[in-house]
Amino acid sequence: MKLSAVVIAKNEEKNIERCLASLAFCDEIVVVDSHSTDRTVELSKKYTSKVVVREWTGYVDQKNYAVGLASHDWVLSLDADEEVTGELKNEIFKLLNSEPVETAFSIARRTIHSGQWIRYGGWYPNRLVRIFRKSQGSWRGGAVHEFWATQGKQGKFKSDLIHYSFDSISDQVARNDLYSTLGAKALREANCTFSIWRLIFKPISKFFETYLIKLGFLDGYRGFFISVSAAYSVFLKWAKLWELTQNGEEV
Repeated sequence: MKLSAVVIAKNEEKNIERCLASLAFCDEIVVVDSHSTDRTVELSKKYTSKVVVREWTGYVDQKNYAVGLASHDWVLSLDADEEVTGELKNEIFKLLNSEPVETAFSIARRTIHSGQWIRYGGWYPNRLVRIFRKSQGSWRGGAVHEFWATQGKQGKFKSDLIHYSFDSISDQVARNDLYSTLGAKALREANCTFSIWRLIFKPISKFFETYLIKLGFLDGYRGFFISVSAAYSVFLKWAKLWELTQNGEEV
């Protein structure tokens, strides 16, 4: 069986070559770029001729569009900040040389924060479907937390995918601002109501969940920084919902 790899990207010049180089074993690589202002498109063309520039339409629609460009039924879908390991590549080869009854497979992500693998706080194994038959499912979800919904049986790979999440605390703060905005819009779409109690207690509960219940403290200082950042992101999400409500903005 042949395999297409698809990647969506925007301003990922620091990550895109590492990602695409790890996909060299695939029969085809498709990159869908959202009008990057850096060298993402130029660097992508070093690895594939199938680079399409398209307006950003949200994670779900953009990923479904990219999958639609794939020539083969089996698809490996990666984000630009992810990398296939040698062990994972070997496992994928075994899959393609067999007749699997499964139509999708989840892969554990080994997330790297500032150069260190984060093992706790809910960050590992963080299994996500990354390889699937495109004829047997589609990307679904809201503004955040998109997921592949398969019509068939789902399996698991043993090997990890590497996820280079944040280069620094500053990078994480910037990402918190983006994702909290998307999260607030998702709350608005779901008709969630703002309350001062949610604004206060949801961030506190998120900190205790990640730092204590999910053992984030075992990751040292980074675990503490990550838990505080997660709580802050939740605070921003609810604060931005209040702002949307006050302004009467439509989502």
